[in-house]
Amino acid sequence: MADKCRVKLYSLNRDQQWDDLGSGHISSAYVEHLQSVCLLVQSDSSEALILESKINSNTPYQKQQETLIVWSEAEGHGMALSFQDAEGCQQIWEDICRVQGKDPSVRITQDLLDESDQFDDILETADVFDLPSCEVGKLEDIDDFVSSILALPLPIHKERLALILENGNYIKNLLQLFHTCEDQGDTEGLHHLYEIIKGILFLNKTSLFEIMFSDECIMDVVGCLEYDPAMAQPKRHREFLTQHAKFKEVVPITDCELMQKIHQTYRVQYIHDILMPIPSMFEENFLSTLKTFIFLNKVQIVRMLHEDDNFLSEVFVQLRNETIDDDKQRELLFFFKEFCKFSQTLQPPDNDALFKTLTHLGILPVLKTVMSRKDLQSRSAATDILTYLVECSPSMIREFIMEEAQQSVDGNLLINLISEQMICDTDPELGGAIHLMELLRALIHPENMLSTPSKCERSEFLYFFYKHCIQNFTAPLFAITSENICEGDNVVGADKNNTFLTLSALRFMRGMIGLKDELYNYYIIKGNLFEPVVNAFLKNGTRYNMLNSAVIELFEYIRVENIKSLVIHIVEKFYKTLESIEYVQTFKGLKIRYDEEKDQQNQIWKNLHTILYSQILCRGIRVLEKKEKMCIKEDSKEEEAVMPPLEDDFPDPYDKFMETKNPKENEDKVDVPKRTSSGSYKISSSPSAGDANETSSQSSSSTVGLKNDPDDEEKDEGDETSPKKKPHLSS
Repeated sequence: MADKCRVKLYSLNRDQQWDDLGSGHISSAYVEHLQSVCLLVQSDSSEALILESKINSNTPYQKQQETLIVWSEAEGHGMALSFQDAEGCQQIWEDICRVQGKDPSVRITQDLLDESDQFDDILETADVFDLPSCEVGKLEDIDDFVSSILALPLPIHKERLALILENGNYIKNLLQLFHTCEDQGDTEGLHHLYEIIKGILFLNKTSLFEIMFSDECIMDVVGCLEYDPAMAQPKRHREFLTQHAKFKEVVPITDCELMQKIHQTYRVQYIHDILMPIPSMFEENFLSTLKTFIFLNKVQIVRMLHEDDNFLSEVFVQLRNETIDDDKQRELLFFFKEFCKFSQTLQPPDNDALFKTLTHLGILPVLKTVMSRKDLQSRSAATDILTYLVECSPSMIREFIMEEAQQSVDGNLLINLISEQMICDTDPELGGAIHLMELLRALIHPENMLSTPSKCERSEFLYFFYKHCIQNFTAPLFAITSENICEGDNVVGADKNNTFLTLSALRFMRGMIGLKDELYNYYIIKGNLFEPVVNAFLKNGTRYNMLNSAVIELFEYIRVENIKSLVIHIVEKFYKTLESIEYVQTFKGLKIRYDEEKDQQNQIWKNLHTILYSQILCRGIRVLEKKEKMCIKEDSKEEEAVMPPLEDDFPDPYDKFMETKNPKENEDKVDVPKRTSSGSYKISSSPSAGDANETSSQSSSSTVGLKNDPDDEEKDEGDETSPKKKPHLSS
């Protein structure tokens, strides 16, 4: 059941929009610290729990469309679990019903009230639920009754009313009264029906929505909502939906169920967006299930279109048709834009499968072709579609871009087309340019790039981008500023019309420094990039403007964050120039940071010197003692007395450090016997002492009778004639 219990978790935010909290695998288990059975969802991307929800006995859970379970954790805080498979949904639904003691065949766990638990509530509300009969003369009483139920604080009253309306034909009878009132011109009755139907919608029950939004009832519901008592004249919503809002089949749809679902979704969205344009905070709490109803309809529409073997293929055949007229192509793109928007409701596996299908059908080459055309509406729709695809799978878009670059011979790449249109946007408000800029930012953002043992998308794509594409972005900057580059200390863009470029450059540099990446800091220092900043600041003089504030904030950030490499560079390079600026303490603060860093470094060097000297001296003494023991051992074999070493025979710690640094070389020097003038051989405790001081050498060495070796004589002669050389750290 692991695959069948995979879910996507949603939460209803304050704006009454469903936020995607992630996907994972769901289970139900007893949790000790909550002392209850809980719903647990473990994230796909990590082992963390993204949901730990206690199954309370009095919380209403709703099962919708076989793959969704919805409930409220608190007032106005809705939660939803969208299951990949209906069987997994049923399994969890049975667990919830088991905990609450309900029959799993119900769709809403708290609609069927337990008589033993709810007896007092039923007694309390028995007289309240004397619903007036459905007659024209009783419409005012029905209006007052529904309004009073909505005003009651306990949810049980709304649950009871919804149950009564669901089980009978009360809603359909009300809609029959609507026709009667409209035929008779009964304005008062129509006003009451408006309030009644709106109140039933605010009960927020899926079971009621399924009745009201059926083909039989939905247009009558829209008709009731035309007669708002606050309006002098009724609205013409039905006229708009039937005469002006025309459904265009860009490709014929033969599935009647799919066609019905598309019409229903459009009309329900119309009811939500047009009839309730600015709901109050009170009303928002009653619209969450309506939003869920629309959300699930969109999911079902996308799935049905994706599962149709011929539909999407036919759409792409027409999109690639070069002989198609602009109007037809525009309609195809508008349809596909809406389709992609709906597809954002899918779970990740379904979304990935859909994207692979679209890629296989050639969506990206088609979009590239459309974006090259002159029709602004088509280009805008293509850009929107590409944005949805980038949000869905930026990695697959990057893969296409790099593959396209390998196959292209003329450099006509999709990413270059995007940058060209961004730069050449003719809109004074730069709406299209900003849209394309956000798209490019998503493509080159390192944080959403994959990194696996076999592939590092960040290094591959960024290398490609900065090698083949960055020149398209920088060319306009060079073209604009090249004529304004002045001699000496004048800054780039000194012309008053290009002052904004200086601020843009500062923001760019501030962004780099804000990354706190020493590699960027190295290039800033190496390129001496603070020099034009300081020059622009000085040239600005005493003017208190955005340039002044931006420069001071840049230096203040470096001071506060104590970016040491930049602090040292700025103080050593520019402090004398900036020292006289005292209306802010930023530059003096940088100097204080600099002095503190230097003092700290000096103290560290002193401590290191002391520690290093002690270690060298101790190591030298240990080596000397070891060699003395070797000498004593050799002397004992010859039964010769050995004089103890004199104080002057101890080697310099520096020399001894070099001996320990090259132990092999030093061992050779100790082990090789040297010939004396008396024809015997000596083993010196210090390889360099014997050449410098004959007396020391004789007193600290042992003479051993060995056989003469001609080769050793030559080596000995070389040792005697060569002067002593003090080793260096580089040797």
